[in-house]
Amino acid sequence: MNEIKSPNKYNRDKFSVFLAGSIEGGTAENWQDRVSKALSDFDIQILNPRRDDWNSSWSESIENEEFKKQVFWELNAQEHADLIVMYFDKNTSSPITLMELGLFIKQTPIIICCPEKFWKRGNVEIACRKYKGIFTDNENDFIKEISKRLKDKSIRRLSEIKKQ
Repeated sequence: MNEIKSPNKYNRDKFSVFLAGSIEGGTAENWQDRVSKALSDFDIQILNPRRDDWNSSWSESIENEEFKKQVFWELNAQEHADLIVMYFDKNTSSPITLMELGLFIKQTPIIICCPEKFWKRGNVEIACRKYKGIFTDNENDFIKEISKRLKDKSIRRLSEIKKQ
């Protein structure tokens, strides 16, 4: 597994999984690290929008070059991704994640984790049902579904590759 964090360049020829979901300026739990670790043995590229150098003082404006670079990186990476996995932290409102769900659920395979207490869970669940997204409500099932999808796509584990 190769993890690429925003705003770094990624390989457009490698199978890519985009980690969409709650960040909320760094206040959401860092679920991306747990998912990346769980998928670390797969021969994939993980596209992670959670920046190590994010500065919460940046204005969320098209006039702010760093913010603009971040948003364009996220949108472009999701358009490129072979699979989008989306996590809704129950303690957040996640408006950007909801927007991204609307933008990408019809064009890219999506696996979602949305716990019972997320304020718009019903909307997320209905969108998944209508547009064939895979819906889970806990992190264990979420990771199992992602792993299953990678296996179904014949994505090999790095440990298997090393044995050859």
